[in-house]
Amino acid sequence: MAVPKLPEIRHAGPADAEAIRAIYNWEVENETATFDLVPRSLEDQLDWQGARSGAFCAFVAELDGEVVGFGALSPYKERPAYRTTVENSVYVRRDLARRGVGRAILGHLLLTAADGGFHSVMARITTLSEASIALHSAMGFELVGIEREVGRKFNKWLDVALMQYLVP
Repeated sequence: MAVPKLPEIRHAGPADAEAIRAIYNWEVENETATFDLVPRSLEDQLDWQGARSGAFCAFVAELDGEVVGFGALSPYKERPAYRTTVENSVYVRRDLARRGVGRAILGHLLLTAADGGFHSVMARITTLSEASIALHSAMGFELVGIEREVGRKFNKWLDVALMQYLVP
């Protein structure tokens, strides 16, 4: 049995915007992993990446020179007392799901959060995304609550699992 190849994780740059946008927009148009309803333009994608520099950052996962996933640490809330908490996001190209790409991205995000001095990492995941909930659980996140029917997409009310990782 062949050992699966692990992706290289690196900071996302402007040249990665189109690949990130393609992965994200597929989720916007086909899944409930994001509650966005309108696909991102290239300008929107570049703005999103630009807002994630310094402590708030975006990374890509690359296999054989191709972007196959991305992840980010973003501010959790605007008020100053939340500054030591971040929210993570992880997206993997659907044809490469369950092959370790998401685990590699999330692991890198947790190390980055620790290096950045953050105390808490939050994940907000639709309860329909059992694979994402399982990944976060496997990486040390705990379920801290369910937000009931807080989103509506594809004519369905959606619940969100709130998960938390306390940085050691």
